[in-house]
Amino acid sequence: MAEGVYKTTRKDGSASYRVSIYREKKHISLGSFSDEETAATAYREAVSFYNDSDINILNFRQNLTALSPDKAVTILNHRDHKVYIKTPIYLENGFFTYYLEGVGHLKFDNDDLFYYSSHRILNHNGHLYVNDYGSQYGILGRYGIKNYAVAGRDYIFANGDPHDFRYANIIVINKYHGVCQILQKELIRYEVKIHLVGDYLIGRYESDAEAAVAYNKAVDAAVDHGFQKNFIQNYVLEYTPKEYADVYTRIQLPASYLNYLKHFPSANGT
Repeated sequence: MAEGVYKTTRKDGSASYRVSIYREKKHISLGSFSDEETAATAYREAVSFYNDSDINILNFRQNLTALSPDKAVTILNHRDHKVYIKTPIYLENGFFTYYLEGVGHLKFDNDDLFYYSSHRILNHNGHLYVNDYGSQYGILGRYGIKNYAVAGRDYIFANGDPHDFRYANIIVINKYHGVCQILQKELIRYEVKIHLVGDYLIGRYESDAEAAVAYNKAVDAAVDHGFQKNFIQNYVLEYTPKEYADVYTRIQLPASYLNYLKHFPSANGT
């Protein structure tokens, strides 16, 4: 049997070849393979990654045939920083990168190192998420960005790099549902629209918190008129319960909107 390769048997009786390597007083699993030759190749590649300083975090992909990219990154980080991390993280100066196959190197602040050391990032049609406690959570949620947010409208990457998730690089523009920041007569205002059959304009407000309350009140009015739809309500952190109630009472929904609700034939769900 080739060095670092161990033959085992799967539950169905077929052969499997597990590979591991020992470096810096640590046994590192390199994965399981269906044939001994591929397993041996994976081991040799791991050895070359540890020994060949010309292979680095930027060019490693061209040196892979059997070893997985995730394992290659963990090996390079272990080699260069003497720290083993089971997820594909490479430590940089003041931040770290997370290698995601098909996407590339994602940058994060060191504040997130513990979290992503134990949570693997997954990609589904460009949606990046982690599995946590049996549920899926988009990684943008850590910045207060909702799943329905649109890049370029609701948030932007300050340096233009959509792979840079460091906190200083992410600017949240619209954090509330139904609320969009606009420029009106050279002043920033927050426009509220609610989607029933089409979008209906509720109004424009001086703060996003007030606009979020206006959206909630518009939702409540729609529900009171029998609209059977799973509306998303905004949770407004800026106000205490009393302040929220005062703002809610002060906001007046457009008479045209209330009349629209009253006469719309689908309000009762028919």
